[in-house]
Formats: sequence, structure tokens, C-alpha cells
Amino acid sequence: MRKCIVFFGFVCLLVIAGPDPVNAAGECGKSSPEREAWKLVPCAMAAQDANATVSDSCCTQVKKIGQSPRCLCAVMLSNTARSSGAKPEVAVTIPKRCNIADRPVGYKCGDYTLP
Repeated sequence: MRKCIVFFGFVCLLVIAGPDPVNAAGECGKSSPEREAWKLVPCAMAAQDANATVSDSCCTQVKKIGQSPRCLCAVMLSNTARSSGAKPEVAVTIPKRCNIADRPVGYKCGDYTLP
């Protein structure tokens, strides 16, 4: 019985002192790529059609998220983006279509490279 109590106490200590996955920093800091993808709702049409006009609000959000190329890539390849109909091969062209001067040119994003 004593061993069970000691073991239970040890497990509780690990849970309390262990890493906090909610506050862990990932590609997009404390926010998940799935959550960040919702900020790109104004980019929905531009992420589906390479000939669609990219709105100013889309470009503003892409520029903000694009401060971290890893985050931008993770957002563009996220399940949220894909389920909204975004085509990754088209989505990765948005920073260039927005004429963002300091975009991460040549950044490898999954199977795609940012132009």
C-alpha cells in the first residue's frame, strides 16, 4: 500500500511540475497554426485560385504571420486551411502576390518553396 501511495505522489509531482503543452512555443509561438489559419479567412479565394485578386486585408494578415516563415508555412499547410479549400501550391504564392518585399523567398514549405 505504501508503494502505491509513493508512486501516486510521484506521478502527481510529475504532472504538476511537468511541461505545460498549452503554453509551449511552437511554429506560431503560443498560438497553434490551426488557430492562426482563421486569421487568413480574407485569403480564402486567393488561396484557391492563383488568378484571384488578393485583398489588402489578406496581405496585412500574411505580412503579420509571415514575420515567422515557419508559422506562415505551418498555417498554409494546416488542416484548417486545407479544409477551407486552400491549395497549398497556390497559397504559398500569396506573399509574392501581395508584393511583400521582405517575404521569405526560397523558404522550403513542405513540398513547396515560397516564390
